[in-house]
Amino acid sequence: MNDTKGTDVIGLLGPLRRYARSLTRDETQAEDLVQDTLVRAYERRSSFRAGGNLRGWLLSILHNTFVDGRRRQAAEARRARQAAELTDDVSPAEQESRVQLQQVQAAFMTLPDEQRAALHLVAVEGLSYQEAATALNIPVGTLMSRLGRARAALRGFEAGSDVSQPSQHRRPTLRVVGGSDV
Repeated sequence: MNDTKGTDVIGLLGPLRRYARSLTRDETQAEDLVQDTLVRAYERRSSFRAGGNLRGWLLSILHNTFVDGRRRQAAEARRARQAAELTDDVSPAEQESRVQLQQVQAAFMTLPDEQRAALHLVAVEGLSYQEAATALNIPVGTLMSRLGRARAALRGFEAGSDVSQPSQHRRPTLRVVGGSDV
């Protein structure tokens, strides 16, 4: 028995699109809804009774998909509102903290690229020293040196010195081994 009318999904795209447009009131959302409906129908094709009303079955799936999407959107909006309320109650933003955070961010951005990359991978991304060194393709000792210099520069910022301008008044002293200190 070859009943193409009972399984002509392509022929039912028109009614599915029209119903989806009437539900969503948006062409793009309607197309997405039809696509989601066809995916669900394909996944649940074993639940379709042979000889059943394919059009009714697909329209029912489309309607349920639409309702599920609206419920999901409402739940997401509710969770977002609740999270916003918790955030407002737990930690009110203080202007001083924001300014300090912006200053630390500015100081971080003034670090040399190598130091900033090393500090970001370890402090922000949480990589181990070995993982960060591998990511940067440098020895672990070099990474540790860069981290030390970056942290020292940021500590200097906290103490009030300008991170972007290295101290030009201080010259490093070198000690010659086996000779005199000059």
